[in-house]
Amino acid sequence: MAVVGDLALMGTKIKLIGKLEKRVFGVPLSTSPRFSFSQTRKLDVSKSRTAVRAVLQVEKIQSSDELKEGSLGFDVVSERELKENGFLGLRKTKLVCTIGPACSSIDELEKLAIAGMNVARLNMCHNSREWHQDVIRKIKKLNQEKGYCVSVMIDTEGNQIQVDLGSSSSVKAEEDSIWYFTTEKFEGSRPFTIQANYEGFSEGVNSGDEIVIDGGMATFEVIEKVGNGLRCKCTDPGLLLPRAKLSFWRDGKLLGRDYDLPTLSTKDWSDIVFGISENIDFIAVSFVKDAEAITHLRDYLTTTSSKAIKVLAKIESLESLRRLEEIVEASDGIMIARGDLGVEIPLEQIPSVQKDITYVCRQLNKPVIVASQLLESMVEYPTPTRAEVADVSEAVRQYADALMLSGESAIGSYGMKALSVLRTTSTRMEQSCREENRQTLLHQRKLGASLPDQIAEQICNCAVEMADNLGVDAIFVYTRHGKMASLLSRNRPNPPIFAFTNDNSTQMALNLQWGVTPLLTDLSDDMEGNVKKTVELIKAKGMIKKDDTILVVSDIIPISTAQTIFQSIQVMTIT
Repeated sequence: MAVVGDLALMGTKIKLIGKLEKRVFGVPLSTSPRFSFSQTRKLDVSKSRTAVRAVLQVEKIQSSDELKEGSLGFDVVSERELKENGFLGLRKTKLVCTIGPACSSIDELEKLAIAGMNVARLNMCHNSREWHQDVIRKIKKLNQEKGYCVSVMIDTEGNQIQVDLGSSSSVKAEEDSIWYFTTEKFEGSRPFTIQANYEGFSEGVNSGDEIVIDGGMATFEVIEKVGNGLRCKCTDPGLLLPRAKLSFWRDGKLLGRDYDLPTLSTKDWSDIVFGISENIDFIAVSFVKDAEAITHLRDYLTTTSSKAIKVLAKIESLESLRRLEEIVEASDGIMIARGDLGVEIPLEQIPSVQKDITYVCRQLNKPVIVASQLLESMVEYPTPTRAEVADVSEAVRQYADALMLSGESAIGSYGMKALSVLRTTSTRMEQSCREENRQTLLHQRKLGASLPDQIAEQICNCAVEMADNLGVDAIFVYTRHGKMASLLSRNRPNPPIFAFTNDNSTQMALNLQWGVTPLLTDLSDDMEGNVKKTVELIKAKGMIKKDDTILVVSDIIPISTAQTIFQSIQVMTIT
């Protein structure tokens, strides 16, 4: 069966010529050897000099005995998984691990990479600059020397109201004990005294209001104001942790406070400059209030960084929820920081808010990470609770791009086991979603503003529908900047997506996209040559076999063709 379509949107002519046999998508067709259809219509292209050509082609590709020169940047973990489990056995949900003292050695980092870590997160709230630099360079060494593909993310500390206990250990607050919250600076610790890091933290607070620590770890009732401080009684006993966060409540409702703090502190900017110098891949911005800080940082990175560093906004406050859509649109991705978010909204709202944020990110084609307390019990215990496994499964069912471990991997005793639970649980739930065929229930918002962007979007939508209906084994996309790979991922196809790119920044960015395996390889303007070379290289590795079917999409722009974007869909059977 061969079908060829040619859509020429520059010259106003649409022409379809094809040869069809038996059935296409179950619809009986004429057995006559050939049919043709030609129609001419006018298109308004007065405001655009861009020509777009889309080609749909179904054909067989034969392998040759002799391979062309070239290499294929398959990371060793994906290569092993593909050989062991086949195309549909590849895990699609990405895994992010926070690196801390429990897993910072090169051996532990390699174990995490082998176990499926796609992105390593460094929390800039903790450890020294030298420590972070050492970890980053270990990860890059593993990528370069051992063939892994692990991206690096730094997570800024952000401006927030925190408490200081005067020591690095936790303190137990007993019921009815009296405590003093103060902005006074002093060395060491004082009994029943808590330092707040912001001078105006007590403004607008009345007697009878409640101070909630870390979303409920302990609760205090304000007895009276003493200068700029607060004298309080512990009503719900619990552990006070170093750098704990606090929120104020009145009559069961969060007391909205605007402390007028910039999103990025002086320390945050220093950490960002450090990250640029270390060629990191992602920056997660904490306590984002609006899109302005994200836009400002992206503009700064454009002028100062030699590589395309992606900016993620963390949703963890009421302000960010109120401006969710504008923040998602401004950013390159979102992290749902459920721990801090749970400090500011009632706990029972967390599940629905997570679902809504994930949906908005899907609609706007931005990757989303579900983070915080996924497997919190595994910080201390080797087995998760059944409720935690159900929580992980629900995030996968919502088609979140990635799941993240925090303390489980950074300081926990069972980080490897926690990562294994994420991997096996997500793989099983993905299989269940395929069996339910839930993708057909998803409706996408139109994103493209320009004609080429609209066509690229429609090509990817149609490509995924074709891939699912035809039951192809894999989708190959050839892309320089990753746009079409992300559009394919947005549609959550059944087959895995292999994104071939010649840009290292694109490869590392795609590590966060659902269902995408990014491969670094040489690309030329010759699309047929690109496809043949990569198919041959994959076949030589034993990862593709006779009668496998692949769907190919491309947004490679031929340098020799000015003002033209060449986009194509091809379906190929390996012979």
